[in-house]
Amino acid sequence: MAVSSTSVGDARGRILRLGRRLIVAAGLIAGAALLQPGALGSQDPVPVEVEALHRPFDEVLDIYVRDGFVYYNALRTERVRLDRYIASLGEASSVDGWEAPRRMAFWVNAYNALVLQTVIDRYPIRGKAPQYPADSIRQISGAFERRQFRIAGRSVTLDQIEKDQVAPLGDARALLALGRGAQGGGRLRSEAYTAARLEAQLAAAAREVVEHRGLVHVDATAGVLSVTPLFSWREDMFVRTFAERADARFSTRSALERAVLGLVLPHAVRGEAEFLRKNDFRMQFHEFDWRLNDLATR
Repeated sequence: MAVSSTSVGDARGRILRLGRRLIVAAGLIAGAALLQPGALGSQDPVPVEVEALHRPFDEVLDIYVRDGFVYYNALRTERVRLDRYIASLGEASSVDGWEAPRRMAFWVNAYNALVLQTVIDRYPIRGKAPQYPADSIRQISGAFERRQFRIAGRSVTLDQIEKDQVAPLGDARALLALGRGAQGGGRLRSEAYTAARLEAQLAAAAREVVEHRGLVHVDATAGVLSVTPLFSWREDMFVRTFAERADARFSTRSALERAVLGLVLPHAVRGEAEFLRKNDFRMQFHEFDWRLNDLATR
């Protein structure tokens, strides 16, 4: 039976990635129990092609991220590759002239890399603000709204990247791709975003919403659809992307409720989908989980 060159290339890529993981595992004895065969098997598919600019970040994510959780302590002690990658983003030019998928991948990767850098700059986090968990990235003053970074030749905050760069590209799925350093956010992938695979990666981010109780939880017994406040924080964008996808039976519900249903229903398991289609539930927002997505405390 003939074997395609693509299959061979993918196999070689997987072997190289597995080698990197085994090297890191040998140096992280304390976390070795977490690296069981099942955990490795759950990682994201090896990308066919990663743009050279983002290849170092792809390697960082592949080594230090597992199912959305991060080996922050190990990354802190071996941070040179991450810091160099972020420095290279600062020198990137003509980004505004790139095609939309390439720009989206650039800004999502930049956001995720900067969140990792923000955390390891203060790790271990031991804050005292009572409204957030002690280890939360929110314990770092101004982490999202005031801390400045140089990206693509300009000074930006994390909030500015989300609002001024990612949001205008018009796809609310990208908001679920932003790793906010929190267990309540979308899952941080073990790979960099890349223009060549962006659609598949964003589709996966949307599918994973129903698997993540921190984002969506269906309680048929109580008659409640409980969802993340992230949907209300970025209501306009979610409504533009998903409201029109909702079934006509939900026409009397608010635009945001229709948007949530347009996102959730196509990916819900059968029992939950049947419950939602009865349209006899109330939607509520639960508290965002700002606990750090630290693999050491998982």
